[in-house]
Amino acid sequence: MVKCLLTKLAMMRSLKRPMKPQFVLSLSCPDRPGIVYRVSGFLVEQGANILEAAQFDDVDTSRFFMRVQFEVNDATLTAAVLAERFSAVTSELLMQANFYATAMRVRALIMVSKQGHCLNDLLFRHKSGHLPIDIATIVSNHMDYYQLAASYNIPFVHLPVTAASKLAQEAKLRDIVAEQNIDLVVLARYMQVLSPSLCEYLNGRAINIHHSFLPSFKGARPYFQAHDRGVKLIGATAHYVTTDLDEGPIIEQDVARVSHSMSAEALTVAGSDLECTALARAVKWHAEHRVLLNGSKTVVFS
Repeated sequence: MVKCLLTKLAMMRSLKRPMKPQFVLSLSCPDRPGIVYRVSGFLVEQGANILEAAQFDDVDTSRFFMRVQFEVNDATLTAAVLAERFSAVTSELLMQANFYATAMRVRALIMVSKQGHCLNDLLFRHKSGHLPIDIATIVSNHMDYYQLAASYNIPFVHLPVTAASKLAQEAKLRDIVAEQNIDLVVLARYMQVLSPSLCEYLNGRAINIHHSFLPSFKGARPYFQAHDRGVKLIGATAHYVTTDLDEGPIIEQDVARVSHSMSAEALTVAGSDLECTALARAVKWHAEHRVLLNGSKTVVFS
């Protein structure tokens, strides 16, 4: 009985214990001895307690990558203050480094056209608390999913587009991104090619998803094309958007084996599921600051 009471008291105290501020430091720099020592030494100076750490040394490029999640006792400490204090290290080691407060969730804008499986999946994961982002707005060039957006109490913006209105439509999109302080744009089967200028504007903060048949099966109904060719493996690719169409740095991919007994419709369903899971993981890892750019590739501390 006494042991049970003590256990309950301990649990109550742990529940009442205030959460300490947590931050993520992600960095990359030319590889050299002493990087981990300098980073850990800095964190000790800030009174930090490291909760998670991962690192990668790319021998092909001689670059070092690291992600550290830590907590501090000082409730007034901010990411900006930490970055300022760390600036001497970044300057000396030619380092690209960013501090993020985990309490500051990524504000996302989701774009969709007429295929809603990825949008529906992201909304459900977000509603269930499994996707650490704030979905500020849903934008579409069609009206198909305004009721779905309303059911999740998320604003829906209809931005129709034609070849003649493309630049004006993208200008409106830029305004939304700026006015709503959007950190991440998710192309959840948005079937419009972004202009080079918009790709540059969203560099490093736009994620796209597509089937992994490219470049073999281009255009409409790729799963039907794949079925006609008798493919045995299907997949999906989530990547950052660049001016090179569907060739941006890959964040996540997923695959599944298929057989001759599956219809084209069954392949489409299986492929749609892969698109959902690959995109959700990519968005989650980006939101948790686990993805670092490495030239045309990424380092993902998943």
